[in-house]
Amino acid sequence: MGEDTAQSPAGAFGSPPAIVVMGVAGCGKSIVGKGLAATLGATFIEGDRLHPPENVARMASGEPLTDTLRAGWLDAIGQQVAASVSSGLSVVATCSALKRGYRDRLRGFCRGIVFLYLEIDPATARRRVANRRGHFMPASLVDSQFAILEAPEADEAALTLDAKRPVADIVAEAAGLLRKP
Repeated sequence: MGEDTAQSPAGAFGSPPAIVVMGVAGCGKSIVGKGLAATLGATFIEGDRLHPPENVARMASGEPLTDTLRAGWLDAIGQQVAASVSSGLSVVATCSALKRGYRDRLRGFCRGIVFLYLEIDPATARRRVANRRGHFMPASLVDSQFAILEAPEADEAALTLDAKRPVADIVAEAAGLLRKP
């Protein structure tokens, strides 16, 4: 893990209407997403709540999702993001968005999405997932997420921040970068 980086083909982000907080399980998507939405006065969409029950059951039993199983979930997130933006709202959503193809699918619903990638190492992610309560995702699936992870590339509108930092620091830095003109 390196330093935090901001990357964008256009340079600055200029208050994007849609932000997707992404990364593997345990990186802090939900807590950072909620904090960022509150800081920016945006609507918050918890991507995990949009998983169909069959997907939740599969993951709870330790079965990683395939691209096919993720497709409807990605579409549900993309549709909610697009509906919010169409209504004139800014939105912060959470979604693992582990592959470029997943991010492209979400961008198909809303071109202005900026991704906030919370970068974390496997050991920290496994520890965090193992210690959380009341979530369907077992720590045994963390490695399968790292196996398919494709970090955002330089041509994607994305910020990469170190997920091991304090949540308040991540939210403050992301909000500052996302508000730049």
